[in-house]
Amino acid sequence: MSFKLLSLDSWTAKVLAAATLYGIWWAFHRVFLAPFLSPLRGLPGPKPTSFVWGSLREVFDSDPAVQHMKWVEEYGPTMVYKGIFNSNRVMTLDSKALSHILSHSYNWQKPSQVRKNLASVLGEGVLFAEGDTHKRQRRIMNPSFSRQYIRELTVIFHNSSQQLRDILFERANETDEPYKTNIMTWLSKATLDIIGLAGFDYQFNALDPSGKENELNTAFSNVMKQGHHSIIWVLAQSYIPVLRFIPTARGRLVKRSREVMDRVGNKLVHDKKQAILQESAAKTESGKTQIERSSITTRDLLSRLMAANMATDLPDNQRLSDEDVLAQIPTFLIAGHETTATVTTWALYALTQNPEVQKKLRNELLAVENNAPDMDEINALPYLDGVVRETLRLYSPVPSTVRVATQDDVVPLGVPVKDKNGILRNELRVKKGDTMFLPILCINMYKGYWGEDAQQFNPDRWGQQSTPDIPGVFGGILTFLGGPRSCIGYRFALVEFKCLLFHLVRSLQFELAVPAADIGRKTNIVTRPFLTSEPKAGPQLPLRITPYRSA
Repeated sequence: MSFKLLSLDSWTAKVLAAATLYGIWWAFHRVFLAPFLSPLRGLPGPKPTSFVWGSLREVFDSDPAVQHMKWVEEYGPTMVYKGIFNSNRVMTLDSKALSHILSHSYNWQKPSQVRKNLASVLGEGVLFAEGDTHKRQRRIMNPSFSRQYIRELTVIFHNSSQQLRDILFERANETDEPYKTNIMTWLSKATLDIIGLAGFDYQFNALDPSGKENELNTAFSNVMKQGHHSIIWVLAQSYIPVLRFIPTARGRLVKRSREVMDRVGNKLVHDKKQAILQESAAKTESGKTQIERSSITTRDLLSRLMAANMATDLPDNQRLSDEDVLAQIPTFLIAGHETTATVTTWALYALTQNPEVQKKLRNELLAVENNAPDMDEINALPYLDGVVRETLRLYSPVPSTVRVATQDDVVPLGVPVKDKNGILRNELRVKKGDTMFLPILCINMYKGYWGEDAQQFNPDRWGQQSTPDIPGVFGGILTFLGGPRSCIGYRFALVEFKCLLFHLVRSLQFELAVPAADIGRKTNIVTRPFLTSEPKAGPQLPLRITPYRSA
């Protein structure tokens, strides 16, 4: 008996020793050997200020894109800097390189650990899925985001925009003093109502003053409120796997929130499925259920997605599972709620800093006879379109993204880069696992693309100069990305954004309620404004609002 225990202990010890040696080798290779042997080490770039964090602390401690823009001015549009534990991060603004990376989405994917962390919270929807899973989801979802269907949703955009306008107008009209408020709160409520109705026919009633607190909104908000430290924690987990098993308060809150989102989402999916089956059965003389993609009359995106997925003429290998469909609900919320609320907030901020632009935009909107123009009419307003494009350029809600090479690759460069040895490189040779940082906001503000006034808010530029050769899906900017992973809902977001501005700017005047120098930017999935004088107060943009009355 003792001999057997001794043998078992000896075997266990050998396994532990082998695992320890492998861990040491893995750490040595990843932290020291791989960066030393990397063909990227000769690229220009800043020296790291920390062995653990590399140059990431400077990035995290500054407003989005500020540190990256400084590096671009010093080292050029293609460079390398150190990430956590001596890892290399290549950053490029080169349009040829960007086009290659974005168009080869199977070879360049989001970091697996970051993706898994986000998917564990929000589900593996189209925003976080990769490879064949993403391709299948995208194929099913694409028709629901076509121009035809967005046109039908425009009435929902108008209704919530008008409701918000009426609330603000009434409050601003109560006294002779301007109404001071945090506009972010109101816009978040309006876009939540919009995505609830347009996304899955769900009544949040966020703008209803008598409405009760909504559990789905509360759960989602709890996830989104996770602070700046969570980004660093996720990075640390990707390099130190054992950290993933340490319980945290954040993890417990996320778990509870995810349980709520799953329960409410499952009920939505179940109810939608029953409604589709009943509607289809009622349309057939025999009463048998035969679902066709064009037979469903409901407008919301989830119903259209489920109808397409349940269609009898769809091959089984192209269908989404109920789990895939369920995962789209939080995806709709983050992509269709927070981003639009944030970019509309920044648009109003830009208008307060450019009163003549606000006046010119209002004059164009007041000249429209229709109080609720359809999608084609609102898209035909040139100055509104310029304001929207310029806001998306300078205030991209997502300031950057990261891609990791899934195999060795050669990335072509349109503008050669001179390495530290003075050799001009026309391409970047990367190894599997190398990280490419795509600085969306830097690209949108790069003087090499936009001229000397690149960082100025100028809506007129869109009718006066040619669009730069940036491989974005919309208007020469990278805000909605490009290639197979471009934002599937960008048309939805654009029309929603325009409807909000149409009703707000047409009827109200906006002024910043604090000094402009007090406005900073913080990124937690999306980039929101905050007050540097009140950093712990959370995202906010205090505005003074008065009713517009023609002279």
